Parts: sequence; C-alpha cells; structure tokens
Amino acid sequence: MELDHPSTEYQPTADRRPRVFEPPPVRLAAVDDARLPAPAGVEVQLDAFYLGLLRFERDPESHFPVYRAENFRLHFDVHEPPVRRQDMRPLCIVVPSLAELGPKLIDGEIEYTRQRGLLPAQEALVLLDPAGNWVEITESHELR
Repeated sequence: MELDHPSTEYQPTADRRPRVFEPPPVRLAAVDDARLPAPAGVEVQLDAFYLGLLRFERDPESHFPVYRAENFRLHFDVHEPPVRRQDMRPLCIVVPSLAELGPKLIDGEIEYTRQRGLLPAQEALVLLDPAGNWVEITESHELR
C-alpha cells in the first residue's frame, strides 16, 4: 500500500485559544475554599509541605500563602504568634497514592499516624502541617 502525495504543502497555524493547564493531582475534601490559621514566619515551611510534598500549586497573585488544589483553594491567614484556633478539625486532603507519600514523609522526618477506617481499604494519614494545623490525607479510589 502506498500513500498519496499531497498536492499542496501543509502550513500549520498558531492556535490562539487560551491554554488550559492540567490541574494539580491533589484535591480538598471540602465544599468550598478552606481557610487555616498560620503563625508568621512559617511561609517557607508551608511551601515545602504543600508544594513539594503534597503537590499543590501556589497562587502567584496573593501575597499570603494560597495553594490551589484540583477543586478548591487553601488560604492561610497569617497571624502573630500565639495563634488561636477555633477547633481542632483536620483538613481533609485527597492524594493519588498514600504508598508514594509515605516514604516522602519518612524522608522529610514528618511524624504521622496511620488510621484505618471502618470499611476495607479505607485508611488515612493524620499529621500536623508546619503551621500546627491537623491534616488528614486519604487516597482517591476512582475507577479508571
């Protein structure tokens, strides 16, 4: 089988549509943007934790730490220490794989507790972020 040769030369055109970037691989288990308190001076540690470890994206337009997940944003309200918290509820974060995250936590010397749920294959990692907020990290179980 032989292909026909084109009669004209192909000239690609520039695509002027706005580019849509792939979202971060992490989601917040929330119904809206989340807000957490943070003491002043931990912005670098927050970046290392949320950007490097959990793979959020930083919102470049905000001068306070704001991290973007696939579905919502995580805002930090920076206060002078001591920080007063209204409650101790954890922020629930959904990552693609707990098996990949575990060794990163060990390498970063971050203490965590593995917590099993009531249903099979339901488990979470519970830990404190650099600002002292409780974080519960679960794994997504989507059918592909």
